[in-house]
Amino acid sequence: MPKTFKIAVFHGDGIGPEIMEPTVEILLRMSEKSDSYRLVFRDVPAGAAHYAQTGEALPAASLNTARSADAILLSAMGLPDVRYADGTEISPQIDLRKALTLFAGVRPVTVKRGQHTPLNMPADREIDFVLIRESTEGLFHTQGRGEVSENEARETLLITREISEKLFRFAFDMARTRKSARRGLGKVTCVDKANVFRAFAFFREMFDAEAARHPDIIADHAYVDATALWMVQKPWDFDVMVTENMFGDILSDLGAGLMGGLGLAPSADIGLEHAVFQPCHGSAPDIAGLGLANPFAMILSAAMMLDWLGLKHDNAAMRDDGTRLREAVEKVIARGDVLTQDLGGTADTAQAGAAVLEALESR
Repeated sequence: MPKTFKIAVFHGDGIGPEIMEPTVEILLRMSEKSDSYRLVFRDVPAGAAHYAQTGEALPAASLNTARSADAILLSAMGLPDVRYADGTEISPQIDLRKALTLFAGVRPVTVKRGQHTPLNMPADREIDFVLIRESTEGLFHTQGRGEVSENEARETLLITREISEKLFRFAFDMARTRKSARRGLGKVTCVDKANVFRAFAFFREMFDAEAARHPDIIADHAYVDATALWMVQKPWDFDVMVTENMFGDILSDLGAGLMGGLGLAPSADIGLEHAVFQPCHGSAPDIAGLGLANPFAMILSAAMMLDWLGLKHDNAAMRDDGTRLREAVEKVIARGDVLTQDLGGTADTAQAGAAVLEALESR
């Protein structure tokens, strides 16, 4: 008897609903054909448009639905002209991270042979690494609560042992999982600025303590500025990187640039019990409703969701389907004949989604 999983779906703002539609359609098709699992979707309201209408960005009922779900799919959120009174953006995705303690922001970076990249990459090289960004504290700790006076502004960076130790365990577990799947060397790199800030020396000290518990995994360090350089010069040398919130926010966009843009950048925010899966890009309100949005990052995020659910619930079929879905998107991108405008093509959202479904079902 297939096991049923409840998925909370936040359709988002701008192009959000447009890229969520083909994603849910593909997941439903996969679920209906599986003997091992079923997916049941529940739509929940949140976002900037909802805030403009109701004064609530993330209603309590929506948070409760997300909390009770097995996983959360979240599309692009936010609108540039809808903000809180203090001028900050509407960002329910950050509220979810904090409310559900989603401390591990997972940002995979993958460039396969034949896939376009801005890099002048050797023909025999591929890029396949994961950046893990701590997602609940760091320099985002005082989000919306910084101190501003006439002559000064202050924000507080917070790094705690409670969150960091969980983060590093997660990173080493991921490196081991990737190694067993032959996707990585079994290496974790701590990205910090420990040569300048005591907070990052503390961060590195906890990383080293966790590394000592995993003698089968390579552990090393890199300063964040050097990491940005090496991500351009030799990105194929990385496997799993783990870093603070703000550093991860910046480096993840660099990683998206290596792949050709944010339209190819999936992500997940994962805690001990809950996880949110969403594209890294914004809501692009300038093209909303035109059918031009790129759904690939949203679909790749859904593939990550299947993999996470399969790993958490020991469901091999879900993990296999997650891999199949990721590889179907990669096949479409590498083939290059059905690409959206942001990737240099002419396909619309529906055509891009259909191409992924065709690649998935032709295997």
